[in-house]
Amino acid sequence: MNRGFRLAAATGLHKGDRPYQQDQVMVLMHPRVAGCVLGVVADGMGGRSGGRKASDQVLMTARQLFSRYKPGRDEPLDVLRQMLEDSHTVIKLTAISSEEEPHSTLAAFLMNPAGDCAWIHAGDSRIYHFHEGRLVKRTKDHSYVQVLVDRGEIEEEDANIHPQSNILLGCLGMKTTPPPVDVHLIPHLQPGDVLLACSDGLWHYFEPEEMGGLLAAKPPREAVEMLVAEARRRARGAGDNLSLAVIKLEPLPVTTEATSD
Repeated sequence: MNRGFRLAAATGLHKGDRPYQQDQVMVLMHPRVAGCVLGVVADGMGGRSGGRKASDQVLMTARQLFSRYKPGRDEPLDVLRQMLEDSHTVIKLTAISSEEEPHSTLAAFLMNPAGDCAWIHAGDSRIYHFHEGRLVKRTKDHSYVQVLVDRGEIEEEDANIHPQSNILLGCLGMKTTPPPVDVHLIPHLQPGDVLLACSDGLWHYFEPEEMGGLLAAKPPREAVEMLVAEARRRARGAGDNLSLAVIKLEPLPVTTEATSD
């Protein structure tokens, strides 16, 4: 394991101005392998109970698979793909048994002790990779407005205020359409890197530079609290459920050894 950094993590979850909570979030440290971390955000949809059942299934599936994961033996992308596929299957079965239509997004990252990292996402929950406050990469939403942006029909900054910004083209639990499988590999995370997974209830209110700067300047717990509070303020009483998971690679303090003549 790279000893040049220490890991700090935090999660945030808020109901917003909705009558019930359908988001779920977690950051898990591996039960047997130090430095192995899983972060998951799931934004459920499907009514009062359907959406929560869907996001609960995502987290339950993630916990089970991560508990059996063995770095060096198992490929992280294989585990993440199975997480997506198994969650999708269980959510569809839940829909049949409960006569509901539950769906969920997924944004998950898995970091190994050596510092390599993989992520996967489906829907409009996002993962951001920052280095010292600057955006390195983020996921691309599986949404109607993202298609319009890609076609050049609207600008990126107009997507948030588009009347059809909530239409998803891919997520977990859809009856006739398999979930999209978008993955990314980071060969080696380093001190100064931050990974942020979050639902649209958070990222809707911020430019990437705002989030990256705050995450670079503050410890994860403090940054999470500030992001949630500012998202709530900017929502002006009309905020969605929001969730976020953060891991930050903090450089180790420099130590000097005493010398004598």
